[in-house]
Amino acid sequence: MTGLRERKKAQTRHRITEAALRLFAERGFDAVTMTEIAAAADVSRASLFGYFPTKESLVVQDVGDDDLAAVVRDRPAGQDPVAALRGHYRVVAAEAPTGAEIEGLLARIRVIVDNPKLGAAAHTLRHRQRAALTAALAPAYGERAAELVAGQIAAATLTIQETYFRRLADGVAPGEAARALAADVELAFDLLARGTRALTDTDAPVPGDGPIRGGA
Repeated sequence: MTGLRERKKAQTRHRITEAALRLFAERGFDAVTMTEIAAAADVSRASLFGYFPTKESLVVQDVGDDDLAAVVRDRPAGQDPVAALRGHYRVVAAEAPTGAEIEGLLARIRVIVDNPKLGAAAHTLRHRQRAALTAALAPAYGERAAELVAGQIAAATLTIQETYFRRLADGVAPGEAARALAADVELAFDLLARGTRALTDTDAPVPGDGPIRGGA
């Protein structure tokens, strides 16, 4: 029974999102009201606000949603944080959307790009995600280094995502785009691993400096 209830909720959530994105694409984000979205999705205003408390949340609902801090905290003993995050993003790449999901994804990206308010909201969510990741990395790398590493991870993964979206928008086949995404994940985390290795390996030389030993 619980499974059926959850499936119905997911279907309703999806229907609301589709209706909202369609209206935003047709008329612009600012011109559409929550009342109009509720009517288009065939739900009450109360139900709509139960799923999405603000109009912005309809669009940026998945931005910064990955709990990267938990990936780091819950990693197996002895595993490097970057290795744990690599494993997480391998799964993300393997589950890249296909078919009709892609159109919805690209529609959402276009709405965010076209509206400065939504761009700012997305930036805020990513900032919170990065701050939490910094705190989770601190025990391994030290506070100051953790902040820099989290920034590098955020920049690298955002670049990977943007490149993936651009390929899809340019008409690259979903399967090919997914394979390229997986390759980009490996390259990005190879580079990140080389950089962070010096923080835990006291014998690793750093150009122009002595060994980096981490620390705040």
